[in-house]
Amino acid sequence: MNSSTRATLGVRQAQKLKTRQALLDAALKLLEEQSLSSLGLREVTRVVGVAPAAFYRHFRDMAELGVALVEESLGSLHVMIRAVLAEQQEAEEVIDRSVEAVADHVRRHPAHVRFVARERHGGVRAVREAIAAELARFGDEVAAALAAQEVSRGWSAEDVRMLAGLYVDHLVMTASAFVEASAEEPEEERVIADTARRQLRLISLGRRHWRAA
Repeated sequence: MNSSTRATLGVRQAQKLKTRQALLDAALKLLEEQSLSSLGLREVTRVVGVAPAAFYRHFRDMAELGVALVEESLGSLHVMIRAVLAEQQEAEEVIDRSVEAVADHVRRHPAHVRFVARERHGGVRAVREAIAAELARFGDEVAAALAAQEVSRGWSAEDVRMLAGLYVDHLVMTASAFVEASAEEPEEERVIADTARRQLRLISLGRRHWRAA
């Protein structure tokens, strides 16, 4: 393969990736007003400006597009929270940083958070399962970080995983609350953050006094 052919293939691949991302972005915007089960691929391709047949070069169906949105929506949150929990800090600092990380993620990706919150119990099975799988993987990552902390010494793997599940469920709930808060009411966001910190402190206190049966 000569350099000219490689360059042509590179341009085509870049254009393909650009179109794929445009389809994801268009779908995400449309999903701010409706559920995935009610969204048609023609609506999405119309926004992007491509023929409906072009959709199938990127996704088998709308369910597969939804799964791709799940991966896009939760991927960066994994990285942030894992980094916070991996740091050997006092519990209070970890709680504050965790809540700040979630609030920042919601501010930067409100449509992604709204999509996950709505579709977690939505009508598209493949997407529900993808969200559940991503959150389970998230729980495993959080469990690994918690197990490395001194306070977890002597805990069983099952109990550490249970604790991780509590943290993940709480962070998802907090993210959903943040995304529904009114931008015109900054006090509402402060109340959500304060409540989240208090709840995490309660979990942390229970953790320090937990004894397996």
